[in-house]
Amino acid sequence: MHDTLIAGFAQPPFSLDQSAQKWVTDTFETLQNVQKARLLFSQMTMGPVLDLEELAAVQPGFITRMGSGEAEDELQQLEKLNALLDIPVGYCADLEGSMTVQSGSTPAPNPMALAAANDPALTKRAVRALASEARGFGIRWSFTPAIDLNIAFRSAVVGTRSYGSDQETVQAQGLATLAGLTEAGIAATVKHWPGEATDQRDQHLVTTINDLSFADWQASFGTMYRAAIDAGAMTVMSAHIALPSYMKDVVGVSGPEAFLPASLNVHLNEGLLRDTLGFKGLIVSDATPMAGMSGVYPRSELVVNALMAGCDVLLGAQGLEQDADFILAGLADGRVTQDRLDTAILRQLAMKAALGLHIRPNAGAPEQIDTQPIHEVMKKAPTLVKARDGLLPITPERYKRIYVVSRGVGFPPASSTEPLPLAFKGMMKEAGFEVVEHIWGTPVDPTGCDLLLYVYAEETLLTRGTITNEWGAMNGNFVSAMSRHWHDTPTFMISFGWPYHMYEAPGVWGYANAYMSHPAMQSIMLDAMMGKQAFEGTSPIDPFCGIDPDYFDLPIGNRKHAKSRL
Repeated sequence: MHDTLIAGFAQPPFSLDQSAQKWVTDTFETLQNVQKARLLFSQMTMGPVLDLEELAAVQPGFITRMGSGEAEDELQQLEKLNALLDIPVGYCADLEGSMTVQSGSTPAPNPMALAAANDPALTKRAVRALASEARGFGIRWSFTPAIDLNIAFRSAVVGTRSYGSDQETVQAQGLATLAGLTEAGIAATVKHWPGEATDQRDQHLVTTINDLSFADWQASFGTMYRAAIDAGAMTVMSAHIALPSYMKDVVGVSGPEAFLPASLNVHLNEGLLRDTLGFKGLIVSDATPMAGMSGVYPRSELVVNALMAGCDVLLGAQGLEQDADFILAGLADGRVTQDRLDTAILRQLAMKAALGLHIRPNAGAPEQIDTQPIHEVMKKAPTLVKARDGLLPITPERYKRIYVVSRGVGFPPASSTEPLPLAFKGMMKEAGFEVVEHIWGTPVDPTGCDLLLYVYAEETLLTRGTITNEWGAMNGNFVSAMSRHWHDTPTFMISFGWPYHMYEAPGVWGYANAYMSHPAMQSIMLDAMMGKQAFEGTSPIDPFCGIDPDYFDLPIGNRKHAKSRL
């Protein structure tokens, strides 16, 4: 019944030889429906220690790792787990760099920092290196690259996970990332289908909308996804994003059904992605607990509809046995077809065979990894957006006493956790600066200081909603929130994350983006600020947010400070 599908696995993106196809067929024939229903899910796991007995009891298809332990421990756990399982598993993760790198790994750039370095060939080498290190932790599937367009600049969820707002840059960087992952033996995932673009909201909190006309979508996202498919993308992540123009203009659907997110929409997955664009790989849903998906159907219907909408793997079970029972109930009453369940499992087995998991499921990293490209990207990423009045370099000889305003590092992905300490302040002290630390929630007062330095360190923050400069929370009261000090004190602003903070601070004397909050990047930014290295980055986004750059020179009064401080 599935001979044609299995024969197709010899073609890209799986490219299986006859022995691998035979393993897929033989393994599939051993499975009962209860096993298939459980294999549909990638179990999300937090922290360094896995409950191996619990995982072995439910036997999921994949293990999504967040907050992993050391490489040796991760591989040992994977080896022990696979010894208990009938079907081998591999770990999957978001290999998005910065603060999310695995414990002990080389500090690596996030997507926007890669784009700022502006060298796709370098991106490929850097991603190959970070992916090779990730293999040392058992990771064989990455939920990257994100070929979203950072058009809605207020979005806190696209932000630094994207390669920017320019389609050519996003496509070039996305394809380079895909190639680097593939060369390292890790399956790449192109996301977030059908594309984040103009909606500033977060699909973790609500179903979002790609509101491009279908002609514009074809010219942008259609072009990028087709290029990724042609480049051999093994998986696509179907996200909780609606594409009403396709549903209305092509499918002929109106009403609320036109706004079904892709993760629950057979027309977007099977019709547009597979039939029109020709994708033959595996479709994984974005995380099923996200409100953009869970807000549409109750759980018992959600998992059934996601499978029938074309998702071959469902990311994140909420009680895997219960979720599998929902699938089996759908199979019993006809809401799930046997063919759809079987097709999903066959694609999953084909992907595992393509990665060699049927032969060496616990293979680690190669012995030699060239991490130099990672360091090159990091040094090239910092971008100087604005500097006037002889502001730079900022050295202890020119600005001895610096008033630093910072809430700390907003740790991704959590949006409700307390900020982490900002290493940058300690680095400044070691460099010879006298640092006066502002207390968050009290009025900013740089009196007696040579420079006012605002430091933000908030990368993509899932469930945050939006990122702002937080003038009110920063100053603690209504009146102080309206006070600006750039007429009297030279003012510099740095962002180690979301790159649009100048939008709410047009009068700062200087502004620079570093895109990522890892201490390694903080050290590089300090060197650039002090003139020890050049600002080499090319902005992947418009830091002026569509406003005439002359607006950001509006505070004319502080030009009286143009005299050199050398």
